[in-house]
Amino acid sequence: MEPRVKAGIWVSMATRLSDIAGRPAAVIRKGDPDSGGILCVLRGREGLMVLSQVRDAEGRPAWLRATGAAPVEEAAADAYVARQVGRDPDLWVVEFEAPDFKPPFEARIL
Repeated sequence: MEPRVKAGIWVSMATRLSDIAGRPAAVIRKGDPDSGGILCVLRGREGLMVLSQVRDAEGRPAWLRATGAAPVEEAAADAYVARQVGRDPDLWVVEFEAPDFKPPFEARIL
């Protein structure tokens, strides 16, 4: 199993990579700086997509298209995020401008 990066450090890295790529990013909600989970909201041309941080069967970090393979409307994305935050108060929520729905960081999407 790979060592885990603290959530606050990962969020700083991801927002910096987004800035370098010329795509605005915003921390919508700060969670636990050490061990909080992370949701990434990708804002594209056709709607939004929420990625949830997961681990695969071998324990490697990956991302799951939590709202499905197709973009959703803002209300649906907001409802999903609200449900997850209700379950996990340590959760981080970061939004990225991603017209092509590709995250600005290296991501293996399941």
